[in-house]
Amino acid sequence: MPLHDDLENDVQGIIGTPWNARTGYKVPSSTDVALAGGAVEIDATFLYADMANSSKMAKELDRRVAAKILKSFLATTARLVRYHDGSIVSFDGDRILGVFMGDSKNTVAAKCGLQIKYVVQQIIRPKFEAKYESVKDASFTISHGVGIDTGTVLAVRAGARGDNDLIWIGRAPNLAAKMSDLRESPYHTFITATVYNSLHESSRCGGTDKKDMWERRTWTFLDESIIVYRSSWHWKP
Repeated sequence: MPLHDDLENDVQGIIGTPWNARTGYKVPSSTDVALAGGAVEIDATFLYADMANSSKMAKELDRRVAAKILKSFLATTARLVRYHDGSIVSFDGDRILGVFMGDSKNTVAAKCGLQIKYVVQQIIRPKFEAKYESVKDASFTISHGVGIDTGTVLAVRAGARGDNDLIWIGRAPNLAAKMSDLRESPYHTFITATVYNSLHESSRCGGTDKKDMWERRTWTFLDESIIVYRSSWHWKP
């Protein structure tokens, strides 16, 4: 069969297959969802962590050094997400997507985001600057962004048989990814108002005087003005 016909059949097959959706109570893996029409609806909180300045890093640094920085960022972020009972569902170049479920999903995701900042600024950056003059003298500093949103999403399995993975359909993962791209130092952790309004005091207030760690601001997303909260705080793991 010609390739063109195969491609048409792929699209027509997807259009013609009805969804067989179910409610999920844990983060699904790809094997939990049928490739043809399978879908799992979950209520979850999504944390996107993105390494900043990756293009400059690749341009200015030896690629072996740049690779070690990225590996350190992804490894420590993954460890933090898993420590807080989250699931790693995607690695995408210089970013990582973690998913949290349960009654405290927003509180633990926010705490995780603040701990990622601590690791980047207090562990990764000083260790690499001390080891490599090229990092210390670069035109950029090792930095990052974290975006967190919560909501109901649909997990579906996409791709070809033998080469597929889950994709996440809904506002939360998309908005979290967009917020992780924000560069407003010293603010590195961004959460939506929905997340903020569900935070336990332990992840909302910090210091001996219990000061609010989050600052309210407006941001435009898909031509809509929304309320988000940003934080300049970090949290030692």
